[in-house]
Amino acid sequence: MKEDKIITPIKREISKPKDFTEPNELFEQLLKTIHGYHPSADVTLIKKAYQIAYDAHKEQRRKSGEPYIIHPLCVALILAELELDKETIVAGILHDVVEDTVMTSEEIATEFNPEIALLVDGVTKLGQLNYSADKLDIQAENLRKMFLAMAKDIRVILIKLADRLHNMRTMQYMKPHKQIEKSRETMDIYAPIASRLGISKIKVELDDLSLKYLKPEVYKELEESLAFHKQEREDFIRVIVDEVSAGISTTVDKAEVDGRVKHFFSIYKKMVNQNKTIDQIYDLFAVRIKVETVRDCYAALGIIHEMYKPIPGRFKDYIAMPKPNRYQSLHTTLIGPTGQPFEIQIRTFEMHRIAEYGIAAHWKYKENGGSEGISKEEEKLTWLREILEWQRDMEDNKEFLSLLKTNLDLFAEQVYCFTPMGDVKTLPTGSTPIDFAYMIHSAVGNKMVGARVNGRQVTFDYQLQTGDQVDIITSQNSKGPSRDWLQIVKSSQAKNKINQWFKKQFKEENIVTGREMLRNYAKEHNLVLADYMKPQYQKKIMIKYGFRDWDAVCASIGHGGLKEGQVVNKLVELYNKDHPKILTDEEIIKETNEAHRDIKRHSNSKGGIVVKGIHDVAVRFSKCCNPVPGDEICGFVTRGRGVSIHRTDCVNMMSMPEIERVRLIDAEWEDSEENSTGLYTAEIKVYSNDRKGLLMDITKVFSEMDISINSVNSNKAKKGRVTTSISFDISGKAQLNSIFSKIRNIEGIIDIERTAG
Repeated sequence: MKEDKIITPIKREISKPKDFTEPNELFEQLLKTIHGYHPSADVTLIKKAYQIAYDAHKEQRRKSGEPYIIHPLCVALILAELELDKETIVAGILHDVVEDTVMTSEEIATEFNPEIALLVDGVTKLGQLNYSADKLDIQAENLRKMFLAMAKDIRVILIKLADRLHNMRTMQYMKPHKQIEKSRETMDIYAPIASRLGISKIKVELDDLSLKYLKPEVYKELEESLAFHKQEREDFIRVIVDEVSAGISTTVDKAEVDGRVKHFFSIYKKMVNQNKTIDQIYDLFAVRIKVETVRDCYAALGIIHEMYKPIPGRFKDYIAMPKPNRYQSLHTTLIGPTGQPFEIQIRTFEMHRIAEYGIAAHWKYKENGGSEGISKEEEKLTWLREILEWQRDMEDNKEFLSLLKTNLDLFAEQVYCFTPMGDVKTLPTGSTPIDFAYMIHSAVGNKMVGARVNGRQVTFDYQLQTGDQVDIITSQNSKGPSRDWLQIVKSSQAKNKINQWFKKQFKEENIVTGREMLRNYAKEHNLVLADYMKPQYQKKIMIKYGFRDWDAVCASIGHGGLKEGQVVNKLVELYNKDHPKILTDEEIIKETNEAHRDIKRHSNSKGGIVVKGIHDVAVRFSKCCNPVPGDEICGFVTRGRGVSIHRTDCVNMMSMPEIERVRLIDAEWEDSEENSTGLYTAEIKVYSNDRKGLLMDITKVFSEMDISINSVNSNKAKKGRVTTSISFDISGKAQLNSIFSKIRNIEGIIDIERTAG
């Protein structure tokens, strides 16, 4: 054996400091960490930032009771663990001073420099974004702002990720509803972004901490299961590490070998995806080999496959075919000496650094505080460029949000195909030649008339396989994509480009059609449209439906995305608010007296409704929208059947002709939602990807909550999409929101909506 061979079992993670009560102790640890990766670092700015932040936050305390300065110091320590430059670390220390104290961005620029002020300002603005899974328009708009911040300087997001990680580590001090809200947001937004940026150090911990609060029973069960045979597992890993170290030592000059049990969330995802128990998971254990060169990677792989029997179909070469976030490694699953399966990952030291630090690896601390090569590395974030293109092209917030979540889907498998020139294109599993064409360029996709795969003509819906060589046939005489392609393509990029083509081709026609439909609707209902088409009302309509200009609203009406009745009725409603009917003093007094005299409380077997201005009339709940306690409601006087109660967002109410709206009356729930004892029927639609056990997982939510299901109807569409309609009885909206939250956590769920008429 050569003398320079090093075989050492090691394991490194982002440190999780204890709860510090003495800030100076934590600051000393921060300086020690910085000097660990840059011994000659000038930390003058960092010391100055600490003193300013200490003074600014000195009167503040966290929910845990400790000094607030602990939080920014922990954020800075996480950034130092990622070996970031001093500007980022200073901004991490100062990231809350503008939001929580009297210090301004201008003062930070004066005390430090404009670059640090820009980073702090970016993090401050991101901290003001509020996320809501139920308010898609707000969520989409906030995500637009986040990705624009990323484009301006991606270090803003690195600081925000560190901020979120420390907040998740101390989430035990927050109220339960806040724990769930922040964990959902972390799972949906921050963990996927960390993964897309390639920062596995942060991503895996965010996932595990989110799981801890979103599914505490699952987390506890995993924790107990892994702890039950902890010693046996540690012994097993130690044996494998020793055997692997000895096996590769004769061939590989320098290597590091370490082993671990996989992270909780990784294990949980495999259990859900494969519908298995923890004892049935193949690669519960992972051994990692780090070597000097790519040649050593493949040499080590050969030795490992001689030592252990590989499981067929469980080998992945991410060195030849890197993931979109530039992750590279060889993965192989093997059978251990006792018959226990385990996974081995083989990579170079540089690949490991990129896997752990991702984009953060390119802000290595420099003597002059510079960040050479940053622009070059940011150019490789093609997915971020795609998102920024969407922001310019997309007028519909819901569509943007849907495509964004698809693009951030970290668990989608991929296929790797070649152009005739040998360039590799990465596509989602199930992609077609159409996806491949749009991956090359939108002009290629729009002019596509056929495709050859491995020299053979194929149909447009042919599913590409890894290793396929794809040749796209184009023609200048092509009339453009077909609408049928939207049902065939798999990638969000292709769907977006096809949709954009149709919108541009027919936009003018749709705008004209939409305007005509608005005029006709107003004419049918004896309304003078010009009275209501005021800029302030149009602006509110655009905000409500997530459009950027009035032409986009008209185009949406023209192609059926919006109902003309919805828009006109909303304009009329806004106009009437600003132009209330003027009553005389006598009329006001008379109306007030009658209102007080005529309030009647009606009760039925399901609970009470307060209806204003009506005596002893039958009250029934409308089946078109099924209102439950907690919903905003209104009454509609029906001929011969009393008053029917609807949700205010019921489609039938929103599209009601103006002549019928005079029969609407005020109504409210007699009892508070918490005090409601009756049961009310609710109906929802669940949109999901098809998989085995999906319906069982959905119905399990109702079983665990002791909720009776009245009916279930499931329809499977093309490309494995499933729509499941469920009717059930609940006590109120709080219970309904809980059902929504639990179903959203199920693997494969795309969206949930409540039947609204």
